[in-house]
Amino acid sequence: MPGKHYLFTPGPTPLPPEVREVLARPAIHPRGPDFLPPYERVLGRLKEVFRTEHDVLLFSSSGTGAFESAVANLTEPGEHALVVSSGHFGERWAAMATRYGADVDHLRYAWGETPDPDEVRARAAGAAVVYVVHSETSTGVVSDVQALGAADKDAGALVVVDAISSVGAVPCETDAWGLDVVVCGSQKALMTPPGLGFASVSPAALAKARETTTPRFYFDWERTHQAQAKLDAPFTLAVPLVLGLDVALGLLLREGLDAAFERHVRLGRATRGGIKAMGLELASPDEDRSAVVTAVHAPDELDVSAFLLDLHERLGVQLIGGQGEWSGKVFRIGHLGWFDILDITTALTAVEDGLAAAGVEIERGVAIPAALGAYDVARV
Repeated sequence: MPGKHYLFTPGPTPLPPEVREVLARPAIHPRGPDFLPPYERVLGRLKEVFRTEHDVLLFSSSGTGAFESAVANLTEPGEHALVVSSGHFGERWAAMATRYGADVDHLRYAWGETPDPDEVRARAAGAAVVYVVHSETSTGVVSDVQALGAADKDAGALVVVDAISSVGAVPCETDAWGLDVVVCGSQKALMTPPGLGFASVSPAALAKARETTTPRFYFDWERTHQAQAKLDAPFTLAVPLVLGLDVALGLLLREGLDAAFERHVRLGRATRGGIKAMGLELASPDEDRSAVVTAVHAPDELDVSAFLLDLHERLGVQLIGGQGEWSGKVFRIGHLGWFDILDITTALTAVEDGLAAAGVEIERGVAIPAALGAYDVARV
C-alpha cells in the first residue's frame, strides 16, 4: 500500500479535497466567460477575509511578490521608513526596503521576542512607512498588530503588515485597526497552492503610491487597481490557482472567520500541550495568539536535520526546521489552514516516535492525552 504523507509545515499547507478537485479541471481562458464569475467571487471574498471595504489586489506571485509590491509602491528613495523585526521575515522587510533606497531605521528584537508598541511609537516619529510582521512563522510569534498599528498611526505613518500566515488563521482587522496595507499569500491559511499574492491597500496607501517615483511594472498597484475595477487583470493570472482559491475562500467563509480563529486557538493549545507534556521546551510563546505555528527547542543531543528526515522517510510526516539563526536549533509544527485535532495527534505521535528513535529521553504516552485535554479546555 502506498505510504501516506502528512504535511505539517507553516506553508505550504494541506489542500482540502474540494480545492484539489478544482485544480485538476481542464484549462479555461483567463478572460473568458467561464472564468469571470469565480474571479469576481474571489475579489469579493478576499475583502471579506481581509475584513476591508477596500480593494485587495491580486498578483500571480508568491507572497513575497505581494510583499515587494508594497515596498516598490510606497518607497521614495531617501525617505524614512521604520522596520520592526523579531525574526526572519521582519529582517526580509528591512533588506527589501533598503534595496529600494529607503532610509531604513531597523528596530530589531531578539528572535522569539514580541515587539513592544510603546517602543515602536517612539521610533516611528518621522517615518513615512512602518513595516511590521503579524505572524512571524520563523519563531511562532504573533504580534499585537492592533496596538502596533495604533502606535504607527499616532506617528502619522502608513502601516504595512506582513500577514502572509495570519489572514484566515488569527484575527486581522484591516479597516478596524487602521492597517493601510496587509499582504498575504495563498499557501498558508487560505488553503491554496503557492502562487498567488495579495495586498489589501487603503486609499491613503494608493494615493502615496501614485506619487512615488520608484520604478515598477508588474507590481504597479495603480495598474492592477484599474484592471480589477473592470473585472480584468493587467497580466495573465494563474487561472487554476484562482479557481482553487475561490473554493478555499468559500470553505473558510462557510465555516465562519470567528469559528476558524477559535479552531486555530484550540489547535495551538493542543500542540503546545502535547509538546510540553513530553518534557520539551517551547521556543514560541505559550499564548493563545500563537495559533499558527509551534516552534520547539531541539534537545541538545538531537540532530534536527536527521530527525526531520527520519520522520519524512519512515513515517511520511513533514515538519520543518529553523531558519536563519535558529537553523539546527528548533523544529516547527505548522497548524494553520485545513487542520483538525486528529492531525495534531498525528504530528505529536510522530514527534514522540522520532525522538525516541533518535535516542532522546522523553515522557512517552503522555502527549496525546495532554493535547486532547488542552483542546477540550479551549471550548467556548
